[in-house]
Amino acid sequence: GRVDEDRGRKELMAKTLKITLVKSTIGEKPKTKATVETLGLRKIRQSVERPDTPDVRGLIYRARHLLDVEEV
Repeated sequence: GRVDEDRGRKELMAKTLKITLVKSTIGEKPKTKATVETLGLRKIRQSVERPDTPDVRGLIYRARHLLDVEEV
């Protein structure tokens, strides 16, 4: 039951995503710029590691054309 669900969720969250900004945010919509900033990215070729959670995946999806993502 419930214990199994919690155990499965923790295994999924253990994964980490390495996110790299590969294109400039110049000319992008303010919402997209804010999304990149929220991920903690400011400069091109800067990388951050974030947990693999649905909310982080949503941020990545919004700015997917500017980012490079790999699982760590």
